[in-house]
Amino acid sequence: MNSQNFHLAQLNIAHTRFAVDDPGMAEFMAALERINALAEATPGFVWRLQSESGNATDIQAYEDPRLLVNMSVWESIDALRGYVYQSEHVDFLRRRKEWFEAAETPFQVLWWVAVGHTPTVGEAKERLEYLTLHGPTAYAFNFRTPFSPQP
Repeated sequence: MNSQNFHLAQLNIAHTRFAVDDPGMAEFMAALERINALAEATPGFVWRLQSESGNATDIQAYEDPRLLVNMSVWESIDALRGYVYQSEHVDFLRRRKEWFEAAETPFQVLWWVAVGHTPTVGEAKERLEYLTLHGPTAYAFNFRTPFSPQP
């Protein structure tokens, strides 16, 4: 197998400072549709987690209702990096302290999936836990320490 048989999956989590319907989250929540549409229009985008609302803020993956999840699949790490750091998305990333508490453990994990595989939230949580316990490996890594796809 070669790298053309794999896509990059990512999960990031964030603990909100306020409930999603609190005025303190209003600007962030109002931008979700636009930022999600930007992701979908970015070259290399494959899939993103969403509920009937069109985003993932109402998907409760953890007991704490203020712990939000965001999950997506991309054709490559470069495609995801371009969206995260070279689009309007980066403006919200820079302002994350306005809406989210500082993370004390890893809040993002990347891993390779076979083309056509849609990762589950459970799978993503397992990868994040693995990264937290073992650091970056081919099984679960981050932007700072990327790994190539392993057949």
